[in-house]
Amino acid sequence: MAIKPILSRLPALLFATLAGGGAMVTAATGNFPDPVVDAKPAQGKQTAVLAGGCFWCTEAVFEMVEGVDDVISGYAGGTKDTAKYDIVSTGRTGHAESILITFEPAKISYGQLLKIFFSVAHDPTSLNRQGADIGTQYRSAIFYANEEQKHVAEAYIKQLNDAQALKKPIVTQVVPLDKFYTAENYHQNYATLNHENPYIVNVSDPKVEKLKKMYPGCVRKRK
Repeated sequence: MAIKPILSRLPALLFATLAGGGAMVTAATGNFPDPVVDAKPAQGKQTAVLAGGCFWCTEAVFEMVEGVDDVISGYAGGTKDTAKYDIVSTGRTGHAESILITFEPAKISYGQLLKIFFSVAHDPTSLNRQGADIGTQYRSAIFYANEEQKHVAEAYIKQLNDAQALKKPIVTQVVPLDKFYTAENYHQNYATLNHENPYIVNVSDPKVEKLKKMYPGCVRKRK
């Protein structure tokens, strides 16, 4: 089973190899802005569901973030019957490859997660594609769990667009989370377990390195 995802990423791997890496966000200015509007401090753990291209890559980035307890790859935006990799890969199910992040607000806020999402994990200005991964299943989306998450996400997108923090307008969808479906086991922790996979080396690893360079204070100490 593990062979299937490797084969499906071959076009993106070729593109990344020729271009010297995966699709990366290019900021129009030096320091990426912090969100002016953020979630209120809360006790206990919370979750965030984000979609930004291949979930192997977004999972790898957020697994490195201090305050993140768990990251699960999966699907959001479609129904249970079609929440299967082979079907989602057709781009006709309504799903987006997504990650479910469990985090501690006392250590990292929802807004700070979005800052990493917009500046490191993917290119939020690219419509229905990340690099050579093309299709609505690779769209940029924030699936909010409550009105506070919606407000923070929409306010931050407006802030970034108004400040021209990126060279093009953000196309990220902000939509309610209906259901998150966990992906097949072979997708979980994929970058760590398959660190020599050329797709990981050329597309995922550069994003992790960008996280370390841009936000060294946010990188998990024990990794």
